[in-house]
Amino acid sequence: MAAYQTDEWRALCEKFRHAQDLSEVESRKDPENNPFRSKYKARDLLKEINCSLKKTETEEEGGEPDNEADSESALTVDGETENDAEKACAGDSPTGLRAARLAVLQYYLGVNHIETEELSAGEQHLMSCMKLIDKCTITRENVSLFIQARNQLGILWAGRDEIEKAQGFLEKAESMYLRYMKEDGQPPMDLQDFFVVEGDELSQQEKIRRFEMAYTHTLYYLAQVYKNLEQFERAGQYCHSTLQRQLEYKQFVPLEWAINAATLSQYYITKTRYMEARHCLAAASVIATSAGEIPSEAAANESEAECEKREELLQKQAEIARCWIKYCLNLLQDAKMLLEDNIGELDLDRLEELKRARRNEEEEKEKERKSAILFGSSETFDSISNLEEKVISVLPLDFDEARAIFLVGQGYVAQAKEYFAMDGHVTDHIEILQDHSALFKVLAFFEQDLERRCKMHKRRVDILEPICKDLNAQYYLLICRQLQFELAETYYEMMDLKLSVSDKQDQQDVHTIKKFNHLCSSSMKCYQMFLDSIRSPEGKFPEKLEDDVLRPALVAKFHIARLQSKFISSNLAAQLENLTLSLECYNFVVQYCEEHPEAKKAVETELELSEEMVSLLPLKINRIRSRMPSTN
Repeated sequence: MAAYQTDEWRALCEKFRHAQDLSEVESRKDPENNPFRSKYKARDLLKEINCSLKKTETEEEGGEPDNEADSESALTVDGETENDAEKACAGDSPTGLRAARLAVLQYYLGVNHIETEELSAGEQHLMSCMKLIDKCTITRENVSLFIQARNQLGILWAGRDEIEKAQGFLEKAESMYLRYMKEDGQPPMDLQDFFVVEGDELSQQEKIRRFEMAYTHTLYYLAQVYKNLEQFERAGQYCHSTLQRQLEYKQFVPLEWAINAATLSQYYITKTRYMEARHCLAAASVIATSAGEIPSEAAANESEAECEKREELLQKQAEIARCWIKYCLNLLQDAKMLLEDNIGELDLDRLEELKRARRNEEEEKEKERKSAILFGSSETFDSISNLEEKVISVLPLDFDEARAIFLVGQGYVAQAKEYFAMDGHVTDHIEILQDHSALFKVLAFFEQDLERRCKMHKRRVDILEPICKDLNAQYYLLICRQLQFELAETYYEMMDLKLSVSDKQDQQDVHTIKKFNHLCSSSMKCYQMFLDSIRSPEGKFPEKLEDDVLRPALVAKFHIARLQSKFISSNLAAQLENLTLSLECYNFVVQYCEEHPEAKKAVETELELSEEMVSLLPLKINRIRSRMPSTN
């Protein structure tokens, strides 16, 4: 190593440091019309160092041959032994170190070319790096270089959509790390340590940090690879591990980390793993607050930087709030699916059965799962735990539990709406309102009092109806259709509830009848608006319905038929008119399915009932006609 303490070596080290500074610091100041100016200067310096190094080592080749090729301390990967013929030298031998030093330059030249969008040249340099060190056994001197070179090649091939090739490089990097940590585990040499004078080496702590950061990157890229290969379970595991390590080694940008954690929560929700989802969201909320205080409007108006910071913080926090809304909504909806009977009502026997099972199982289950998934450090652990305690992660089994979840979700609705306002965020704002409506809808399932349940559905109308009236159908046709149909269903649900209430009463008063008929007409009006949106510009209803509106349109016709027949009137002429219109709608469903047999599968239940009503309603209509006075 004495040859590397000369003045010439110090000059090379200074040149390398300058190249790093150009690439990582000065390049950020490059003008738009010459964005790679500093990168090109860094490249020239790296090439000069490479030439000088080769010249020096060529001169040294006349010295004594290397006798350390069979070093006993060398490590290997994937079952290879230190005596394998393929390994020309030990990684920690002089020959191995010389190869690693040249390989480091090839690595940085490869990264440089990739950063200047010269991908083929970048690949060549990285492969040259691999070729130089692949002949050596893995030691603490070169293991970091082995891993980082494969990381870069993995990224390169993933960018070319060669996902399986990227997978190969990254999985090899992962196995190298695991094997090294098992067989050695000491702080390895960092790439920059190859070009420093004695005494300027990185500290052991910094070496560990950089090495662990390289492995964290391996896991991060593998998560993306597995996601692209649709191996979602593995992708979720690797994403979770990445987030854990970023917190552990403090290698993260708070807002970016928080959004990634919130996004991961949505994956866990799809797998009904609500404890993990809640933990991700609680961690996301806590870490997001570490990004700093949100600047006031006054400060934002005075400074462009403060304005951008305010915008970013508000947006990310609103996005996390929306993930919390989805958590609460899905938790309630999954409970509803588990607890409802075959007519959509609460199954009380099933409820008691689940309560007994939960008492026996949940506590042990929570202990097991929590031990493997915790995020955070000593500074954040308590904050994350406190936030988790505000909402349960088990399926609610009664109204009080459901209401507690609902209130948490409703709080996040208010927070999300502050940023995603109607002015500037129309689609997002409406989606949040639809989620708010859905929260009321699923909470109503747990409410046993029919009048209170009806009031919850009325809140849904209050949320959605104003926006539906104000929205321009020409620009937001799909959203208008969604709102029209949901409003129609909500009024329909309220009508059914009022019908159930009135069935328990001896006699209906005028006010009750008026309210019931209003709900019927409101539901019909919304269904008809939906059906009218399907018409051509000339007002003609399509002979064949598109797949995306087939079931909704036929269901709308079916419900209009039922609503029309439910109107309460003592006037025989009005009754006759309502039943005649009802029959027309039932007939439409039956005839459409006869003309388009493929539609039958989409509306099996509605079709069966429509066929039954088509045969029964004419008899009822004739009975009313017979009671009407003769016009002669």
